[in-house]
Amino acid sequence: MSKERRHLQELPSMSGNLPDWTLSTSQGGKKGVQSDMDNENTPQDLIHSWSPPRKQQRICRGKENEEAVFVLARRPWRKKEQTGFSWDSLPDELLLGIFHSLPLRDLLRASRVCKRWHRLAFDESLWFSVDLEGKAQLDRALSQVLTTGAVALRCPRTFIGQPSFPDTKPLRVQHLDLSNCTVSSAALEEILRRCCRLQNLSLEGLGLSDHILQSLSQNPELVRLNMSGCSAFSSQALGEVLEGCTRLEELNASWCPDFSNEHIKTLVTAIPASVTRLNLSGYRHNLQMDDVKVLLGRCPNLTDLDLSDSVLLTPDVFQYFQQLPALQHLALSRCYQIHPAALVELEKFPGLKTLEVFGIVQDAYLPILKKGLPHIKVNSCCFTAISRPTPAGRRDRALWGLRCQLAYRQPPGL
Repeated sequence: MSKERRHLQELPSMSGNLPDWTLSTSQGGKKGVQSDMDNENTPQDLIHSWSPPRKQQRICRGKENEEAVFVLARRPWRKKEQTGFSWDSLPDELLLGIFHSLPLRDLLRASRVCKRWHRLAFDESLWFSVDLEGKAQLDRALSQVLTTGAVALRCPRTFIGQPSFPDTKPLRVQHLDLSNCTVSSAALEEILRRCCRLQNLSLEGLGLSDHILQSLSQNPELVRLNMSGCSAFSSQALGEVLEGCTRLEELNASWCPDFSNEHIKTLVTAIPASVTRLNLSGYRHNLQMDDVKVLLGRCPNLTDLDLSDSVLLTPDVFQYFQQLPALQHLALSRCYQIHPAALVELEKFPGLKTLEVFGIVQDAYLPILKKGLPHIKVNSCCFTAISRPTPAGRRDRALWGLRCQLAYRQPPGL
């Protein structure tokens, strides 16, 4: 059986039956979109139509020059990276430590940088002790320092105007030196009536009033009071101060021009028994022997006593000194009724260390007196240091031994 050879048959033409690959999205749905994306010859206009819409740039024209075109474009946001040092990142405690080492002028400049620095620059810990000696006038500055919370303030020999305080809140000041200031009694009363924590106070050379002394009597913790050269107050007001300040240890009431016999009587009868250092010099015809007897009987613990320029005292006063077993420093300068030969009786006081007898012992007899009193220094100091903030001869501008943290310094050339 012969096999018939079969020839290949031609396939029918499919040109008229090709599938439509160009269906739109609305007609073909997802199938048509996927087919078009897979086609390598996708038209460029279709790619733009499928892409998300871009943000159009904003074109602005200047008002002055209409031809100038400005294009505003927004840059992508980037996270800021902190590089270098930033003062704002420092905590308050560290900034206070830095401010603590600044002088007064630089601290005031730093307070004007910003609100935070202003708040920290006037922190009460930085203004604990302030020295304003040398500043020409104090009014607003004085009230600002006191209301900030200063505990110790030194401003002797300055002009104080009329300070203003925002409220009647008591001040924190405990150590205050107003020696020889130019201040009215009304302004001084405005300051002292807000003080109730005073421990050390110097009003040397000031004109006072009864209201000022009544304000001082409201300070039961007062330890040192310097009233040397003060005036314009009554004996009754003096008695109120001495009765109110029961912890008083040092009192300088020397050379008060208005002191009368009544003032002396009030002082020796009302002075607290706690006083150990007393200066009553300068009362030539007011301080009498009976007053000294009452005084030493009331204050048996005296260690320093200055009765200079009391011409009514006689050598009989030495018998009253025997009531003072703790006496170490005695001043009898210009007590002209005490004969130099009578001073030899002081050898009976083994605890006595210094003796000031200027004016009653001539220089020629001074070596003889020193030889008769070998354990005593005679005429070793011309000025008293009782209750005074800064003893004579010291240049450190101390405040009863306390060094001020902030000090005012005049600019060079002034």
